[in-house]
Amino acid sequence: METLMDIFIYVVLFCYFASALLYWGGGKFHNSMAAKAALGLAILGCILHLAILVMRTALTGVLPLTNGLEFLLSFSWVTVLLYLLMQTRYPIQPAAGAVMLISALLVSLVVILMRDQLSAVAPLMPALKSPWLTVHVITAAVAYAAFALAAGLAAVQFFPAGQSIKDDYIYLLVGGGFALLSLSIVLGAVWAEQAWGRYWSWDPKETWALITWIIYAIYLHVYRSRDWPANTTRWMVIIGFGLVLFTFFGVNYLLPGLHSYA
Repeated sequence: METLMDIFIYVVLFCYFASALLYWGGGKFHNSMAAKAALGLAILGCILHLAILVMRTALTGVLPLTNGLEFLLSFSWVTVLLYLLMQTRYPIQPAAGAVMLISALLVSLVVILMRDQLSAVAPLMPALKSPWLTVHVITAAVAYAAFALAAGLAAVQFFPAGQSIKDDYIYLLVGGGFALLSLSIVLGAVWAEQAWGRYWSWDPKETWALITWIIYAIYLHVYRSRDWPANTTRWMVIIGFGLVLFTFFGVNYLLPGLHSYA
């Protein structure tokens, strides 16, 4: 199983990068065959990505949500799945290349930084042996995925090919992600009270999660009020996703705190 996971992670990485390139090439040259191939690679990568998560679950005996490797795998998989589902209903295909590139870069970090952990099994820390783990981390992963997809849509809007994407699609994603992030913060606070005896401790991850929450709250307010230029709100979505990445990587690997084990 360990060897199979190693093979699958490289195949997933290839599928996502190739899909991104084909989406861009197909869009630039109006090549429908390239676009279909890109979609096929995205679907194949998503299926194999899910297989890695299933194998990881079988290996550890718990859902793949307990450490940085597993969260990054889950978050990047949900990003691709969310795009594949959303593109069946909304015309967001011009952003496909950007979204697949984001997902490919996230998976590449697993390969570069964490590949030796892919088949490793370690006992859970006492704080993680809680029923709150699943709901807290799943809501965070889906929220992060919604923000990643929204950032991809916002980024391509600065280019002619992406100007057909409506701001309402971004607002829909950010609104859903914001609701889930809010729920994740509340669930995390309840879990923290049970694990550490206090709801909030200004741990670095809590602090940066709150900063991210505030940025997206401001975006939702100014978008509804139409007070700021469209390009400014798009930059807010991109900056917000940058804060999401810092909340994960910066806190987990640079700032010591209660969440450093993640």
